[in-house]
Amino acid sequence: MSAPVVWVEGRADGTLSALDRGVHYGEGLFETIACVAHRPRFLALHLERLALGCRRLALPMPEVAGLRARIEQSAAQVPRALIKVLLTRGPGRARGYRWGGESGNCVIIRYPWPDEQAAPGPARVRIAVTRLGENPALAGMKHCNRLEQVLAANEADGAEADEALMLSSAGQLICGTMTNVFLVDSVNGATRLRTPEIRTCGVAGVMRRVVLREAARAGIAVRESALTLEDLAAAEEVFLTNARLGVWPVRALAGRALAPGPLTARIGALLRPLLEAPADG
Repeated sequence: MSAPVVWVEGRADGTLSALDRGVHYGEGLFETIACVAHRPRFLALHLERLALGCRRLALPMPEVAGLRARIEQSAAQVPRALIKVLLTRGPGRARGYRWGGESGNCVIIRYPWPDEQAAPGPARVRIAVTRLGENPALAGMKHCNRLEQVLAANEADGAEADEALMLSSAGQLICGTMTNVFLVDSVNGATRLRTPEIRTCGVAGVMRRVVLREAARAGIAVRESALTLEDLAAAEEVFLTNARLGVWPVRALAGRALAPGPLTARIGALLRPLLEAPADG
């Protein structure tokens, strides 16, 4: 695998100031953009989420047209890649938590596409012991404070599963360490597609947004709901989503076997053209 290519504020030397508030306080946002056929997928949606996060955190946002051009130029150089865009407040002008008129910093990293020749098979999923702290002021954003996900991914039994689902401190099902989650169940013979609300914690992923949109366009009812482990135990199908994998069916959940079902397959089929011939928005 070739090494990542790093630009920091347009410099290819990959250097970052030791005074950067992103390093000291995790004060920043990032997007991971899958690039296929020399083009980024859903770039407009990634940039929209980035801009929304900058407004919420009062972070400097780069000029969008220029940032888009840099991402597209980087993606065009290789057939497939993962591009990470990282925005921080920049080097602090004074010690301490208060802002001091920093000008911001933009880091773009192009990672090689993972080595596997095909998408991974259906996932084995466990329930993480580590829980997500609840803070509506940070909910939904892909901010740089990822220690909860790091701890969950590295729990003692982590090697036995492909992904871990995380609960909030109040016991609500929220998301995976690197994915969002969707459940399929039935009530009175009617099939339901549901995904956890992202109101108090967790990341509202771009692929989650695309699934919600494309399901609605196809006439598939889908609800954002407060979900628990009991809902997870009652699910007939479970699938995960993220920027690289699209729809990722689950075959085992906390030791219970699951078969990727018809609704999971239908959602996957709806997204496949958008993933293989990358859509912008």
